[in-house]
Amino acid sequence: MSSFLQDHPFAVSAYFESSLVLTYAVKKEELLKYIPECLEPDTLHDEYAFIAVAMVQTRSLRPKGFPGFLGNDFFLLGYRVFVKYHTNAGKRLRGLYILRSQTNKRKMQTMGNIFTHYNYSTIDVDWSIKNDQYKIHSDLGKLNIEVDLGNQSPSLPTGTPFTDWKEARRYAGPLPFTFTYNQPKKEVLIIEGVRENWKPRPVEVLKHEVGFIDELNLPGAILANAFIIENIPYYWKKGRKETWQPQENLSRV
Repeated sequence: MSSFLQDHPFAVSAYFESSLVLTYAVKKEELLKYIPECLEPDTLHDEYAFIAVAMVQTRSLRPKGFPGFLGNDFFLLGYRVFVKYHTNAGKRLRGLYILRSQTNKRKMQTMGNIFTHYNYSTIDVDWSIKNDQYKIHSDLGKLNIEVDLGNQSPSLPTGTPFTDWKEARRYAGPLPFTFTYNQPKKEVLIIEGVRENWKPRPVEVLKHEVGFIDELNLPGAILANAFIIENIPYYWKKGRKETWQPQENLSRV
């Protein structure tokens, strides 16, 4: 029963007051060990793979169809790899594979771990916006982020593999799909997100200390882009499963 409940058995709605995503680039070989066999990294020029740090202020998170006043407000942090999955019907889906999930409230940890496989933990999170400076800090999460929201023409981070913001936008996240994998059963759980008026805006990063990225010890990991979206309704569809059938063209090397 617990496994069934964790498979996203119903749709969920939320309102994103803001979603700030910092994306790091690494050589694709460095991320292969962190994703399951059914997925392949979503790469740039078959060379770079990407891991995103998403920091989301959610409001009225609740089962879809429930009135907003029954929802809850949380700060969510997710560490995700950009991946691709080839369905049994021959479609290629771009999405994310979650490595770690964190929140600022134990209620979200409890409910998140009942209804998802994302393995939430609770950490301290402080955030503020003053004079267009958006700051996010966590001692437990070893997180210290600062971005300039007022710069209308930010530069790409130094050393990024992207040639311009248009190319970087492809790896802004979140992507339409999120995947989890039951390896013994060879089952892929696919969760589709639905969004409206999704227009990520590039931002200039002034400071980015991310403990989880350091823990992964990824050689050459470099900040590649940063985008923010604000005031967006969002919902996740009920999860659906299929048995993974290996594809001859699955490229993991």
